[in-house]
Amino acid sequence: MSDHQPQKMYEGKAKILYSTADPEVLLTYFKDDATAFNAQKKGTISGKGEVNCTIASVLLKWLETKGIPTHFIDQPKPDEMLVKAVTILPVEVVVRNIAAGSLCKQTGLEQGTVLPNPLVEFFLKDDDLGDPLLTRDRLALLNIVTPEQVQELTNYALKINALMQEFFTSCDITLVDFKIEFGTDKNGVILLADEISPDTCRLWDNTITDANARVMDKDRFRKDLGNVEDAYQAVQTRVLDQAKALMA
Repeated sequence: MSDHQPQKMYEGKAKILYSTADPEVLLTYFKDDATAFNAQKKGTISGKGEVNCTIASVLLKWLETKGIPTHFIDQPKPDEMLVKAVTILPVEVVVRNIAAGSLCKQTGLEQGTVLPNPLVEFFLKDDDLGDPLLTRDRLALLNIVTPEQVQELTNYALKINALMQEFFTSCDITLVDFKIEFGTDKNGVILLADEISPDTCRLWDNTITDANARVMDKDRFRKDLGNVEDAYQAVQTRVLDQAKALMA
């Protein structure tokens, strides 16, 4: 038995990272805390930690089988994930298939407009600055990722999008858009990190036409639509059912 005492290494809005006996492995604890608008709105979604951890574990494992390198190792408890230690790149990568959220506010596009091609965008990971949108020239100016890494992240984002669209469509869910983060391991290899969950994706129920009732993601919390826990649970049920079907 190891006598290692886990040390809190980092606490974010939705997760806490702890050390383990292996310096190359970290333990991620998923919290029930909910935030929106860069933490200006705060609350709790009962059971969210377990649901998001489970959904993320299933999707990361599945993406690994499709050739996407991730930081996922194991899910020892419903709300805990063992992950490879990575240095998180200071950019959030957003992929959009349908206009929603900030894209509509900033461009005037009507919500629900299907984009002709998936849109890949980069945002600076900085709450104090409001996670601003970065152009390719700004990325180069800040020198936080290399041009080669920008291209690699773009390629991964588009591949992940295609795979997840296929997965969620089989769950009767539309993948509107999503945010992902990447990190580099000790050898500089880029790995998909963080999580994929209703916290980080916009997901619409294909079986419902009402614009508010179909929402199955954190927009239910952002917009005070109610039934947040039920929506998250529904996503988990469909994701688990689809994963079992794929492995059958």
